[in-house]
Amino acid sequence: MTEDNIASFKVLGLAPAVYKVIDEVGYETPSPIQAHSIPPLLEGRDLLGQAQTGTGKTAAFALPLLSRLDLKIKHPQLLVLTPTRELALQVSEAIRTYARHLKGFQVLPVYGGQSMSQQLRQLHRGVHAVVGTPGRIQDHLRRGTLNLSELTSVVLDEADEMLRMGFIDDVEQILKETPAERQTALFSATMPKEVNRIAQRYLNDPVEIKIKAKTSTVETIVQRFWQVKGLHKLDALTRILEAEEIEGMLVFVRTKTATVELAEKLESRGFSCAPLNGDMTQALREKTVDQLKSGALDIVVATDVAARGLDVKRISHVVNYDIPYDTEAYVHRIGRTGRAGRAGQAILFVAPRERRMLAAIERATRQPITAMSLPSRKDISNRRIDLFKDQIAEAMESQELEFFEELIDSYQHQHDVGLRRIASTLAYLLQKDKPLQIDGAEEPEEIDEPVRNETGPAFSGGNLARYRIEVGRTHGVEPKHIVGAIANEANIKSRDIGQIKIYNDYSLVDLTRSMPPALFRHLQKVWVCGQQLQISPADDRQTMPADKSKRKLTPRKSEGRYHKGSKAAPRNRRGKNT
Repeated sequence: MTEDNIASFKVLGLAPAVYKVIDEVGYETPSPIQAHSIPPLLEGRDLLGQAQTGTGKTAAFALPLLSRLDLKIKHPQLLVLTPTRELALQVSEAIRTYARHLKGFQVLPVYGGQSMSQQLRQLHRGVHAVVGTPGRIQDHLRRGTLNLSELTSVVLDEADEMLRMGFIDDVEQILKETPAERQTALFSATMPKEVNRIAQRYLNDPVEIKIKAKTSTVETIVQRFWQVKGLHKLDALTRILEAEEIEGMLVFVRTKTATVELAEKLESRGFSCAPLNGDMTQALREKTVDQLKSGALDIVVATDVAARGLDVKRISHVVNYDIPYDTEAYVHRIGRTGRAGRAGQAILFVAPRERRMLAAIERATRQPITAMSLPSRKDISNRRIDLFKDQIAEAMESQELEFFEELIDSYQHQHDVGLRRIASTLAYLLQKDKPLQIDGAEEPEEIDEPVRNETGPAFSGGNLARYRIEVGRTHGVEPKHIVGAIANEANIKSRDIGQIKIYNDYSLVDLTRSMPPALFRHLQKVWVCGQQLQISPADDRQTMPADKSKRKLTPRKSEGRYHKGSKAAPRNRRGKNT
């Protein structure tokens, strides 16, 4: 299919309630996959789309299929199959956003590791859309708790990933349980023969779309990401502003409202900042850009649409405060820095559930994005001191100080006070609203420290054995995820699961020593946070220290909350005040 440009969503024929959300989130021009998918899906056609993650395909199927829903029917009309729990949550969250003005609409994410009773309650109350992994959808179909009789549309998202993870047979079984007259859309980054066989068997005369990635980034831009944890994003941004050499900064958020709210908060913290969004008049937008160019403003908080075509050479940093919806938007954003061969810095804030988009951006741009540590309190204090010294040197060189020298001589003579004491007092008066030193103990260095399951152990050590599972902190796992998955899949009560220790790339869990071989093999294939457990007996060396208080902690870099000019309590590894 040719990639004809469509200038606006307005010509696509979506429902008015959906258009309202498109305007609110700042979408203006459809991406190629959206432009070619929305019209046939609105017509009820089947669709076979080949596109990479991060090209905007969630909106490509969600916007038209939501426009076709009958909200009076309280049974699932839309079923989306995804390979992982993370993608199921991401897609359901996007659908919930797009449907915010569809009165009474309900979407349910369904995946292993989540309470089955909670899912059953929501299904009983009635939902219009279900987004889930093949394994848990199969569970509901076997139990008879998922009614697909009113289903009108099925979406297979990232079909090649479902094939790679061994779900393709489950997908076929689920498709056999759906109404024959359903509409089906299949999206896949690649088209291996097994996926193509599914398309030929279950899609009826589909519209075929193939989108090639066209993204590239400037080599002069240094790209980094900070994984959101412990510290609020506003406090993290404040630390970056305090510690780095910044000439001008562009901060991207998703909504027009967020531009105003964040700009006001940054201004209240003493930074020269203004919003830039599509609700502003053209004259005001031009004035804001001119102020950024001239140096009257240092920071502009903008939406994608408002910053389109923005060219300001003094922008040294671009911060993706909210991760973009697709990779093309990311490339457009960071292209606002590194102009005319100058060096630029791009920083991306990534929540644990958004790491899939981070990986998609790296694949699309073919450039690594390195993890960054936030500046510590000591870093910020040192930066403030350096700036203060620079102010002193600049004033000495550029100002006539004879009057003030005489004034200081007079004060010294009258009060018999040393020049050092007078100078330190004047420095305090100048900096008292922005102290050069930030009070509070320095945050400890983050270490590969385990996490304990607060629910256990319930057994004595003699009844439990230690097992290793291949999912850890870097995958975003928490004790509740492990407990939920094992309890549901192995039919074990959560109180019968012993200690859980979470490390960076793996975890240790205490389970019954007399585990049946069939159950052991089943747990090896269970998925948690996008990783198979691959459970195995732990090595003798992989032991859990009995007394946490005796372990030595090494200093770590900034993880505590930071408020300018106030004392910050030291924080423990989970980000809670101690």
